[in-house]
Amino acid sequence: MTRLFLARAARMKVSLLAFVGLAAFLLGGAGQARAQYVGQISSIVMDARTGAILSQSNADLRRYPASLTKLMTLYLTFKALRAGRITLDQVVPVSAHAASMEPSKLGLRPGSYLTVEEAILALVTKSANDAACALGEFLGGGNEAVFAQIMTQQAAHLSMNDTSFRNASGLPNEEQMTSARDLATLARHIALDFSEYYHYFAVPAFYFRGRYVPNHDPMLQSYPGADGLKTGYTAVAGHNLVTSAVRDNVRLIGVVMGASSNMQRNAVMADLLDDSFRREGIAPVQRPLVLARSTLAARRRAAARGVVLASARMRADGPEQVADASIPLSCARMRRPGHVLSAHAAHAHAATHAHVHLVGMGQVRHGATTSRRARS
Repeated sequence: MTRLFLARAARMKVSLLAFVGLAAFLLGGAGQARAQYVGQISSIVMDARTGAILSQSNADLRRYPASLTKLMTLYLTFKALRAGRITLDQVVPVSAHAASMEPSKLGLRPGSYLTVEEAILALVTKSANDAACALGEFLGGGNEAVFAQIMTQQAAHLSMNDTSFRNASGLPNEEQMTSARDLATLARHIALDFSEYYHYFAVPAFYFRGRYVPNHDPMLQSYPGADGLKTGYTAVAGHNLVTSAVRDNVRLIGVVMGASSNMQRNAVMADLLDDSFRREGIAPVQRPLVLARSTLAARRRAAARGVVLASARMRADGPEQVADASIPLSCARMRRPGHVLSAHAAHAHAATHAHVHLVGMGQVRHGATTSRRARS
């Protein structure tokens, strides 16, 4: 009887351990990889030159990157351009798979084409998932899954130890993960390793097939010194943002993940960058008053008054909210080499200066002067 009791007890112990192990796998190991924490923010601020960490909170928590995934897609695109494997004007075919991607998207049709440069611009402005997939397939030999493996390998090479990719766009996948620290590392490498292409992140808008496509990044106009990089949102990831800003020759990289709204995400980022600039001994700069307006209003104002730097949709909580501002052409000049706009915009409380790479701005009138369509 005693032996039978002990045998049953042993079996019950094994079953209990198996249950506990399964629970640990679901809630622990795999759960840590897949669990998300919308409303619990992960953040980090890094000095781009030295790599020094100036601020961090939950920086190593594994999270879904959402459209911040496109930073790696762009990194590998820049890498291929640098190596001469592709060119900016090379055509990228659009497969049925790429065309089927969910919004945000350009609305590309199967069998159509766009250039590498148009794909880059679509990623940094509209965060277009169809363009990202098409670019991933193009760089992955026709297979997005192969490209995702290359993305993951590149992440490991950059010591992004908490990162794995499964697609080129950031559309939801439980196995696609990263951390705030890893994304700061990636953004730093983009800014330092590919400075000749970094200007794309500051593009305020571009025209694609005659359609005006504005930049989604509100920090470009709401935070003095900001010059890119990327926004990202899905319901399971929350509101994510990677921002680079420069003041007094100091470049900071900031990452905010898991915010509950765009407003919270933007405010947290601005405060973190301000605090980190102070730690670097740089005096704070008062932020300009930026009003959100509709894309249509921004376009009308652009045609009548000057150059649109960015524009916005009215939704305050959606993934596509951005701020807009325009400058009169009396404060801007077009330079033929590279078709780069040098703009000085004076706000009520602050002045900013930026060199902005514009693509397909269209005709802009100022008095009796009409500039040519700018494209590069």
